[in-house]
Amino acid sequence: MKADVIKLDAKKAGDIDLPDEIFGLEPRADILHRVVRWQRARAQAGTHSAKTRTEVSYSTKKIYRQKGTGGARHGSRKAPIFRHGGGYKVPTPRSHAHDLTKKFRKLGLKHALSSKAATGNLIILDSIDMKDAKTGALAKAVKNLGWKRVLIIDGAEVNQNFARAAANIQGLDILPTMGANVYDILKRDTLVITKAGIEALEARLK
Repeated sequence: MKADVIKLDAKKAGDIDLPDEIFGLEPRADILHRVVRWQRARAQAGTHSAKTRTEVSYSTKKIYRQKGTGGARHGSRKAPIFRHGGGYKVPTPRSHAHDLTKKFRKLGLKHALSSKAATGNLIILDSIDMKDAKTGALAKAVKNLGWKRVLIIDGAEVNQNFARAAANIQGLDILPTMGANVYDILKRDTLVITKAGIEALEARLK
């Protein structure tokens, strides 16, 4: 499939052939959902914790005599039924991550890229190279292009001047090709990929 290439000043810079096996798929919500769940599960801290009866601080002395009270028999104030007692089956620190094959993760990225192309929210940029890190100039260019919540994917490395200039612009995020992922792509309204990024994505997803 063909796509127009533009510059930061919104002028046309030719066109490019996008591979159909990456940008021309019919997006499937079930594949995207599985990959996003895998990403968010890996990102979950899993630091939730509560104390069991072996961890709460109480005297180990038997709280009252075994017989003759007319009540239930107890030997410890740490039992879960007492106030400030230890919990039963409490949450413990653990990893929430689960496995997902590399093949499926690649497929999910292809479907995310295809979904942006299908909805017309994919823009191909000639280059993001900047001589000087001028935030004002970049902010003006972004405003003229109508970008609000946008993710820019560059090649193997992001131009440092562009990264510095974009650091204080709200709604503008930049990733190198290896950082491209389904969650970040779907989270933004517009996806912008440089020509270097297209080449690197082709090499990564072939």
